[in-house]
Amino acid sequence: MDAGFVGDAPVLLAKPQTYMNLSGESAGPLAAYYKLPLNRVIVFHDDMELPCGVLRLQEKGGHGCHRGLKSVINHFRGNREFARLRIGIGRPPGQMDPKAFLLQKFNATAQERIDAALPEGVVALRCILFEGLTRTARWFNQEQKYKYIRSETMST
Repeated sequence: MDAGFVGDAPVLLAKPQTYMNLSGESAGPLAAYYKLPLNRVIVFHDDMELPCGVLRLQEKGGHGCHRGLKSVINHFRGNREFARLRIGIGRPPGQMDPKAFLLQKFNATAQERIDAALPEGVVALRCILFEGLTRTARWFNQEQKYKYIRSETMST
């Protein structure tokens, strides 16, 4: 866990030390200990429904069958009113089992896309502090949509 400031805004960055599917066991007590209102929490997680390397900001929502997110919601006492920064990892190729896909290492292309996306996520998180979540999500998600369209156009 790291604590610090972005400008004058205090921030706390924590990576659960549990299995992904049990992330709530870390996130719930951490938010409770620091008395964080959930509208000040942003959960960063993978998403198979997004193309690899594409990011999305979401103000709130369900777990979408993501077991780690389900755990977080359960440990936030069922409250879904927290933001998420999702990073796409894409769908499993062919008939590959989704569980096996989630547990394998990324191939070189996927790793490059994810590595390139992470600094963009940092920019989004910084913007949230100064512009607010709603405004940042509107701008950021539009930028990510164009990024995806450009990458698809270039690959064909």
